[in-house]
Amino acid sequence: MFATQEQLSAAKADFEAQLAAAAALTSKTLQSVAQLVGLNVSTAKASFEQSAATAQQLLAAKDAQEFFALSAAQTQPNAEKALAYGRSLADIASATHAEFTEAAKAQLAETTRKANELVDGIAKYAPVGSESAIALLKSAINNANAGYEQLNKNAKQAAETLEETMSKITKQFSQAAEKAAGRAKK
Repeated sequence: MFATQEQLSAAKADFEAQLAAAAALTSKTLQSVAQLVGLNVSTAKASFEQSAATAQQLLAAKDAQEFFALSAAQTQPNAEKALAYGRSLADIASATHAEFTEAAKAQLAETTRKANELVDGIAKYAPVGSESAIALLKSAINNANAGYEQLNKNAKQAAETLEETMSKITKQFSQAAEKAAGRAKK
């Protein structure tokens, strides 16, 4: 069977669409990596500067009590910085996940549309008595879509649960850091 010009044009358009989607996802991945690297560099720089300043303060302490008070006073700011870093990291991951999920949905919708068109085309030229095979193909496509939707729903629930857990951990960590800072002041 020879491909018609129309089939070749459709195949070329599909290939170009796939290439564009891959390029967009690659670009988003690189943007996310750049954000992550930027976050890590700025965090490392700030941490180094803070460590140097803290070391100077600790070296200037007049006695052990002042040394330990200065050391304990760093607990709250360090905890807040760690929490801010975690939130920034979660924001980058969440934004990337959302864009990848959206791209996957669009790709699935297009693939489903094309699969349905293919099945409809096959159905037009299928011999009499092949209705059950056509119905089976359509059922398989619908089941695959339902499976993807369930997987997407489960992933969304997992992300929400993770976010809630991180929020609880952050709250508990903040409370513990505040208590430790309060004890250090006494």
